[in-house]
Amino acid sequence: MRSVGTLTRADLAETINRKMGFSRAESLDMVEAILGKMSDALAKGENVKISGFGSFVLRDKNERIGRNPKTGIEVPITPRRVMTFRASQLLKERIAKG
Repeated sequence: MRSVGTLTRADLAETINRKMGFSRAESLDMVEAILGKMSDALAKGENVKISGFGSFVLRDKNERIGRNPKTGIEVPITPRRVMTFRASQLLKERIAKG
């Protein structure tokens, strides 16, 4: 059912199917709708917080000077927006227990 070490959309849909009793198609549509809503919010510059799980936070990085590790030549790194994930305290505790 599941790839080793990877949770997929199909895995999420299968769980919804088993636990909630929705059809496989309805379950997959639900997963796609949730991921779509999250993606749209991030694309609009909004952070996404899932209580008890964590937050997807957007940050704007300014232009800076970097260095090519092979040649040592300094090169400008263009400004960009990056996304980070911050796990909630509940998730951190759950992961720590193994």
